[in-house]
Amino acid sequence: MIEVDNLSKTFKVYHHRKGFFGSFVNLFSRKHRIVQAVDKISFTVARGEIVGYLGPNGAGKSTTIKMLTGILVPSSGSVTVNGYIPHRQRKENAKHIGVVFGQRSHLWFDLPVQESFALLQRIYRIPETQYRHNVEMFDELLDLGDFFRTPVRQLSLGQRMRADIAAALLHNPDVLFLDEPTIGLDVVAKARIRQFIQRINAERQVTVVLTTHDLDDVEKLCKRVILIDNARLRFDGELTTLRRLLSTERLLSVDYAEVYPDVGIPNADIVYQEGARVQYRFSPEEISAADLIGAILKKFRIIDVSIQEPDIEDLIKTVYEDNLTLERKLAEPVSPDV
Repeated sequence: MIEVDNLSKTFKVYHHRKGFFGSFVNLFSRKHRIVQAVDKISFTVARGEIVGYLGPNGAGKSTTIKMLTGILVPSSGSVTVNGYIPHRQRKENAKHIGVVFGQRSHLWFDLPVQESFALLQRIYRIPETQYRHNVEMFDELLDLGDFFRTPVRQLSLGQRMRADIAAALLHNPDVLFLDEPTIGLDVVAKARIRQFIQRINAERQVTVVLTTHDLDDVEKLCKRVILIDNARLRFDGELTTLRRLLSTERLLSVDYAEVYPDVGIPNADIVYQEGARVQYRFSPEEISAADLIGAILKKFRIIDVSIQEPDIEDLIKTVYEDNLTLERKLAEPVSPDV
C-alpha cells in the first residue's frame, strides 16, 4: 500500500543580510545552508494497518507526510502510495487518499458543512448513491446532523474536526493521513473520533497513518509505531516490542486474601502497602513476572494480581533523549516477553 525507500528531503535556508545595504547585497550574493529534513528513511505500510508516525517537533514528520501526499517532491529516494508516485501522479493519488490536518481545515470557511460536502462531491465526482450512503453513515457515527447546516467558521473545534474527518472519507479513499486529529479536543470528542477511526478501519480496511503528540491516541489506535528524530528513522515495530526493549521496571499489584505481616519477595521492592493490597516494583532482567507471581503464590493466598506496564510517553521520551539505549537494545538477542 505504502512503500518508502531511502527517502530524503533537503531544503535551502538562505541567509538574509540586514539593513538597506544588506538588502542590496542580497540581490547579487545569497548565502545559504542545507537543512536535512528527512534523511534516508525506509518503511512499508500494508493495507488496513493503523500506524503511528511519531517524533518531536522538527523531526521530519510533516515533511514525510507532505511527500506521501504529493505536496513536496523528494530530494532523493522513492515513494509509492497505492501504486502511485505522489509527486508525479498528484491527481490520481489525490483520488485515493484522504488528508486531515488538525490545525487547518480543508472545508470552506464561510459555507455550511452541507455545502462544503456537496462541493467535495463534485470535485471528486462521487456518485450520488455513494455520497448519500457515506453522509448517512458518518452522521450516525459522528452526529453531524446537529451542525450540518452551520457555517464552518461557527463550529467548535470538536465539531470542525468531526466534519473534516468525514469530508476526507467521502470519496472512499484507500489511505487516510491524520495529522493531530484530536489536538485541543475534550475527552468525549477524542473518544468519538477514535471509535470512528477504528470502525472505518475495520469495516473498509482503510490504511491509516497517524501523526500525533497525544500518546493516548497511539495506545488506543496503533499496534505499530514508527519513530523519527533528527530526520532519521529510529524505530519501526510493534508498541509492545518498544515496551519490552526499553522498560527497565514494572509494577505488580497484588490483593492478598488476608493481611500478612511480612510480604517481602526477593528481587522485588515494595513501593506501596495498605491493608491487604501491596505493590511491588521489579526489573524483568532480574526476575520475570511469571517467576515473581509464582514466588508469591508459594507463600501466600491471593485474590487478584495485575501488572502495570511503563507509560508509553516515558518510553518514547527515552528514545528521543537517548537513542543509544534503543540501538543497544535492538542489537541484543530477543528474549520472550512475559
